[in-house]
Amino acid sequence: MKNIYTWAAQPAKRTLTVADLKVAKGKKKFTQVTVNSHEEAYAAEKAGFDMIICQAKNVLKAREGSKHLFLTASLILNEYVTKEDIMRGAFKALEGGADAVMTPRSMDVVEMLTKEDVPVMGHLGLVPRKSTSLGGMRAIGKTSNEAFELFQKFKRLEDAGAFSAECEVIPENVMGEISKRTNIVTVSLGAGRKADVMYLFMEDICGDTENLPRHSKAYGNLLKLRNEIKLERIRALKAFKKDSMSGKFPGKKQSSNLDKIQFEEFLNQLDQ
Repeated sequence: MKNIYTWAAQPAKRTLTVADLKVAKGKKKFTQVTVNSHEEAYAAEKAGFDMIICQAKNVLKAREGSKHLFLTASLILNEYVTKEDIMRGAFKALEGGADAVMTPRSMDVVEMLTKEDVPVMGHLGLVPRKSTSLGGMRAIGKTSNEAFELFQKFKRLEDAGAFSAECEVIPENVMGEISKRTNIVTVSLGAGRKADVMYLFMEDICGDTENLPRHSKAYGNLLKLRNEIKLERIRALKAFKKDSMSGKFPGKKQSSNLDKIQFEEFLNQLDQ
């Protein structure tokens, strides 16, 4: 556990720092998962994850659940539009307890942040919100030319000062070669096993979605439990209504009465 100061000038402890991740590159694997509530962050810490990532607006919730894990705040494209929005969002997230920010924006934006010593995770490969420019949701780096162009983007991201990159849906062998040739900490989301950090969404790991992406794997079945909860809620409500209409509810356990003498005195008072 490392002692740090947050951007709010508060002492804190972290299991990892940016410096730790950079030193461990290529030597040790880490794990990352999305969290957007204190319950999810708590579960990730208890499960032994190394890193968590949340939407920037949920930083305080994430920190409530996990005081010590390395937390990255994602600056969502349509929520942080102008450079001023991005800078203010980054500082607010860091002040709230984030250790880094993630942005899929341009190299100029990354450089703007890193010039202020903001630790930045970029986003390369498939960026779903930009998928129309890529011809749809598909792997990036499926040809030699496209793979080399992707490598050049990693080098530009490195030059812009990013310490890390979310690497989404990239062929494993391409990812492996790129990761060896950049000092950026590579975070694999559908980019195979040869990156530095293995990453999936919370809902995919826990089986809490109907449409599991090809690159994901469900290790639980929360969706089944949620559906069972919906059915159980309806069953309980129907049973309550039925008992209420038939006079079975409330019963003796759910009701109380005045004792006989006190009740008779009450009736006399009503009749006076």
